[in-house]
Amino acid sequence: MRKFINYCKESFVELTTKVSWPSWKVLQNSAVLVMLATVILAAALLVIDYSFQKLMSVIYTL
Repeated sequence: MRKFINYCKESFVELTTKVSWPSWKVLQNSAVLVMLATVILAAALLVIDYSFQKLMSVIYTL
């Protein structure tokens, strides 16, 4: 049990003193970039899905 407590203490010290956390502005920019990429990917998949749907309906009606 002592090893686990020591591990928790060392982990806390490492996270509070040794890790360089990004600033709030960098986090906001990253979040906006991820949201924008998600919207673009969703739009691309929507177009691909719609195209395949139309293609399959043309093939099945032959």
